Amino acid sequence: MRAQEVVERTLAAARHLHGCAVLVRESSEAALRWANSTMTTNGHTTSRRTTVIAFVAVEGGTAAGVVSSSVAITDSAQVEQLVRAAEAAARDAGPAKDAAPLLGPDTDDPSWDEPAVETSIGVFGGFADGLAEVLAGPHRQYGFASHELSTVWLGTSTGIRRRWVQPTGSVELNAKTKDLNGSAWTGASTADFTDVDVLALAAEADRRLTWGNRRVTLPAGRYETLLPPSAVADLMVYLAWSMEGRPAQEGRSALAGPDGPRVGEKLTALPLTLASDPAAPGLEYEPFLTASRSGEGISVFDNGAPTRRAEWVSEGTIGDLVYSRAEAVEFGTRFTPAGENLLLTGGSADSISDLVARTERGLLLTCLWYIREVDPTTLLLTGLTRDGVYLVEGGEVVGEVDHNFRFNYSPLDVLRRATEVGATERTIPREWKDWFTRTAMPPARVPEFNMSSVSLGR
Repeated sequence: MRAQEVVERTLAAARHLHGCAVLVRESSEAALRWANSTMTTNGHTTSRRTTVIAFVAVEGGTAAGVVSSSVAITDSAQVEQLVRAAEAAARDAGPAKDAAPLLGPDTDDPSWDEPAVETSIGVFGGFADGLAEVLAGPHRQYGFASHELSTVWLGTSTGIRRRWVQPTGSVELNAKTKDLNGSAWTGASTADFTDVDVLALAAEADRRLTWGNRRVTLPAGRYETLLPPSAVADLMVYLAWSMEGRPAQEGRSALAGPDGPRVGEKLTALPLTLASDPAAPGLEYEPFLTASRSGEGISVFDNGAPTRRAEWVSEGTIGDLVYSRAEAVEFGTRFTPAGENLLLTGGSADSISDLVARTERGLLLTCLWYIREVDPTTLLLTGLTRDGVYLVEGGEVVGEVDHNFRFNYSPLDVLRRATEVGATERTIPREWKDWFTRTAMPPARVPEFNMSSVSLGR
């Protein structure tokens, strides 16, 4: 069945319910992989997932049940089975604490009847030409490139019919010396690969391998640290994931103050704004909410609600928190859905190289990984540096540290203590890219960044 037919037949089979929402998501993905300077994989896959949300009137309120299936739907019997399963799940769950009136349509979607959009290996055309040149270079090259087009249709019993096509692309290059003792990483996110300069990415990795010709050993401690955009992205994404309003209201998060949420508290004198914006050029995401689960800050009752720009930090001050519609009513605040992109703006026009040139002594990182939360009340995180930590002295990189560090630091303290923030650029959070790809971040200078211990290996 066409996705639209699945939606309409499901809603028809659910007419006896209090309400129903149906999400059909079709994904088309192309991927390239290379190892030891040799292409190893290229392929294309497609998939579809159907989610049925049944809203059932029960004693004490309205219940919601969610059932998803990746099995191809070919007849009405399968549709009815999904509806029955979702209804049973709702009755088992009982009254929903996040219940809210289902939304009606606020606009007509002229693209509703259009089919899914597919990508292909052809999306890598120009990129692949450059990659061939990179693979013929002097270093061992490893990496992965992927491009996905995800088409979603949302239909509800209240008349909403919406469709959206989401492009997501990324590339990671890992260059190693012939003896495998040196390793450097670069990466990028993209919507269509027309803006990815793989030769420039490889040249940056080569430059970092050259820095590794001199090795130094440093102890754990607090260092002035230059965070490149990728590292800033990984830390800010975790902060954005921690902006739920309910934990802040109930005193369970770093955004909780003695008298309620810390909204309005000044973090920094720098005019930094951390925002999610569905209309951000090149980083666009769904202009309407699609939710297949309920939890803190998200509700299946909110399907079809317009998404909007949210400023989690506004001009250096804590701003929006994430609330579902039911939570917004409960706490007397504004409905604010979480975002699917993240931008940190308000810095200077300086690049990471400009920050290096003004550094008397400090560390330059490449990226972060294995990030985990240590203390939710301060948002203290721990993690490891990866693929290159470099010593900067007298305004230039003088060598590579011959090991990694474990760090302990809060993204809130990155904002509080950063003394310089440079120009915002599109980047990729290496740790979180499989879950959160669309970011634009600046480099940042953070004094006294806590490298809590040495991690052997490079």
